[in-house]
Amino acid sequence: MSEIEQLVRTRLRSLRHAQSLSLEDLAERSHLSPSTISRIETGKRAISLDVLLPLARALRTDVETLLEDDADNDVVIRPEPSREGSRTTWMLSKATGTMKALKVRLEAASEVPKQRVHPGHDWFFVMEGRVRLLLGERAVIVEAGEAAEFATMTPHAFMAEGGPAEVIMIFDQEGHTVHRQDGED
Repeated sequence: MSEIEQLVRTRLRSLRHAQSLSLEDLAERSHLSPSTISRIETGKRAISLDVLLPLARALRTDVETLLEDDADNDVVIRPEPSREGSRTTWMLSKATGTMKALKVRLEAASEVPKQRVHPGHDWFFVMEGRVRLLLGERAVIVEAGEAAEFATMTPHAFMAEGGPAEVIMIFDQEGHTVHRQDGED
């Protein structure tokens, strides 16, 4: 068995255990049999795309993450700023992860951003300044040292209030894709 195969098997089993899933639970989610999953985890069955794809989906990860070679052992992320309008963003997580962490610097803007909706939840922590969070008809001020979490099917946007603000944001992959495409919240 190759080193990468063993790594993938270990990751599959570890993800299953981390999510407190039995073989039967994962079988139901992936539409594979419990015995197939057991044989994959123990090395008694070859790993192929026809089983890897449904297992990755069922474990809420992607195939690239399962196959990723960690040979460089570089755990340090060196974010580079990316500027879009009045917002500067630093990616604080690796591109292959299922969760995305960002640092965002918001400059004061006179224009109120358009409110958006998308599946999931958003979470942010204000490190510096004040942020006006717009949730439908509501406006909430979030101060430095405070966090906000909300369902994103509520129309929402946020902006710096009274000067620049810096926030740390966390999204799942779907939420990050929506925010990246919009260029604004």
